[in-house]
Amino acid sequence: MPGLIGKKIGMTSVFSADGKNVPCTVIEAGPCVVTQVKTVETDGYEAVQLAFDEKREKSTNQPQAGHFKKASTTPKRKVVEFAEFEQEFKLGDTLGVDYFEEDTFVDITGISKGKGFQGVVKRHGFGGVGQSTHGQHNRLRAPGSIGAASYPARVFKGMRMAGRTGGDRVKVENLKVIKVIPENNLILVKGSVPGAKGSYLIIEK
Repeated sequence: MPGLIGKKIGMTSVFSADGKNVPCTVIEAGPCVVTQVKTVETDGYEAVQLAFDEKREKSTNQPQAGHFKKASTTPKRKVVEFAEFEQEFKLGDTLGVDYFEEDTFVDITGISKGKGFQGVVKRHGFGGVGQSTHGQHNRLRAPGSIGAASYPARVFKGMRMAGRTGGDRVKVENLKVIKVIPENNLILVKGSVPGAKGSYLIIEK
């Protein structure tokens, strides 16, 4: 789907027309520069590569620097491909936040906050204290039994156990665009989006 690259600024709330206080996320979306236009003839598929957020030249390797120079733009930090844009673009074209309209819906993809190594209660929502899961009588946050006896004599793949939590690619669909602020390259979407403040987001129409 077509869209833009953005950065999560934080959360706030606005009042709707009927007086309700609506929680929303503030996202800096664009300006994004077209750094490559892929076609069926040259690449086997059609897509538009967009780049976002300034990057120091000393932190950019030579292949990347040459790639951005070809598009007549400065080095960027985040590069993402989008497909199925309605209009055609050329190298160096810029897309801004005015690509989105108020009261429309978007899908947002980001990397969720990493929580480190966590137990089954926090990671998978096991009952824990009060519900005493799996018959545990003296260890209320323990996972309980994880397998059978001589058969299958192993733990099945996908067993919900303790482990690294968060840091996953998460997509939230159908978030309503509350407000578009073109002069500051900001959009406000209803509700929360994955990721910490300052993390990159992919906003798709």
